Amino acid sequence: MNIEVRICGLMMDPATNMPIVVLKDVASETVLPIWVGFFEANAIAMEIEKLATPRPMTHDLTRNLIHDLKAQMERAVITELNGDTYLASLWLRQEGELLVVDARPSDAIALALRSDCPIYVAEEVMKAVNLNQSGPATPATGEPLRGWLEGLNDEDLGHYKM
Repeated sequence: MNIEVRICGLMMDPATNMPIVVLKDVASETVLPIWVGFFEANAIAMEIEKLATPRPMTHDLTRNLIHDLKAQMERAVITELNGDTYLASLWLRQEGELLVVDARPSDAIALALRSDCPIYVAEEVMKAVNLNQSGPATPATGEPLRGWLEGLNDEDLGHYKM
């Protein structure tokens, strides 16, 4: 079973200075932080802020290819947590056939935003992250960062500044 989430924040990790996309379960207060690269965070932020570029960026090109191939993106799913790495997939429908394509979570999120489709997290992933109090670890993460994320309020999460 998959849990629908929405982006509730895009911010910098104060310990590593790496961008974090914070996903929130639409039916609860559960949050899932996913560390992403700078370029991917910028692509997500640009779509959140509806900033246009003179030429298509990579995610715009991919969305256009999906459309031109007569397919529709139905959803993005964060499917698995493998060590410290999240895995994701794109669910596309073409001529009635479901196509599931492997993707990085940051790319899946950026494409979901551009395709106006929902983002989901596999229930097992959400449970694994909630059971692990320090979240998916990177060397600089842990209890202090988890406490910082849990202490964020709506005003903090409403800023999409990089």
